[in-house]
Amino acid sequence: MDEEKILKAGKIASQAKDYIKPLIKPGMPLLEIAEKIESKIEELGGKPAFPVNLSINNIAAHYTPSYDDETKAYGLLKIDFGVHIDGWIADTAFSLDLSDNEEESQQNKKLISTSEKALGNALEMIKSKSDKMEKRRLSQIGKIIQETIESFGFSSIINLSGHSMEQYDLHAGITIPNIDDKRNIPLKPGIYAIEPFATTGNGKVHDGKKSGIYMLTNTRNIRSLTARKILEFIEKEYNTLPFCSRWIFKKFGINALLGLKQLEDNGNLHHFSQLVESQTGRVAQAEHTILVKEDKIIVTTE
Repeated sequence: MDEEKILKAGKIASQAKDYIKPLIKPGMPLLEIAEKIESKIEELGGKPAFPVNLSINNIAAHYTPSYDDETKAYGLLKIDFGVHIDGWIADTAFSLDLSDNEEESQQNKKLISTSEKALGNALEMIKSKSDKMEKRRLSQIGKIIQETIESFGFSSIINLSGHSMEQYDLHAGITIPNIDDKRNIPLKPGIYAIEPFATTGNGKVHDGKKSGIYMLTNTRNIRSLTARKILEFIEKEYNTLPFCSRWIFKKFGINALLGLKQLEDNGNLHHFSQLVESQTGRVAQAEHTILVKEDKIIVTTE
């Protein structure tokens, strides 16, 4: 692992969060929010590790604006984004209440506070020096998140989780549960995203509409010249990190949309779906990245 680049990515993510948080207001175009964050990341010397996710109310994750998106910010907005330096990733998220309904707004604020408290409790337990290895077991992390969220009367989403990260690999195989899943597995040295999701629903998500977020899965040949050029660009620019149609449109214009469809049909790309709470419950999210070392824990995105 390149600790210097991991910490730099985390610092940029923290700075980008501090920059955008006070700027977001009800009615602000989601496209403007996403592009402001992505531009700030690049201005600070990083690259987006994945397209900015701006998911509203019951959409828990994987909503990113399209190139012509006219959606305005409202309700309970999750802002989830990542930074990478040569593939070394920091992943962070926060939620904002933008509702103009007083009753809904109060519940949104309670949901947001709950997700933040669950994240704080999990990090405090992970960093605790007493019974160190026991407190770093995956099931114990999930348990404290679940207990915190349920203590406020909400549900922890059981099929969304935190995750390990490696170079150019956002989801590297180890999941950090948001419930006590009984996995008695220690948290070994590495990079991890801890991300509780609290909801007013039953705590499950299902696939919704296609998101416009893609990931390269293989580089098999394709006949279309346009699709081939797009494939070469994706491989060079994003490697195996997620990207979106909006970014490809900026580079290739309207031909990008057909080229992406051809690549998807050819099996070169995985197209992510939006993740929607199954009872249309509103969802709040909080997230930090941690670097686990043998002798200490560093929260890189604080």
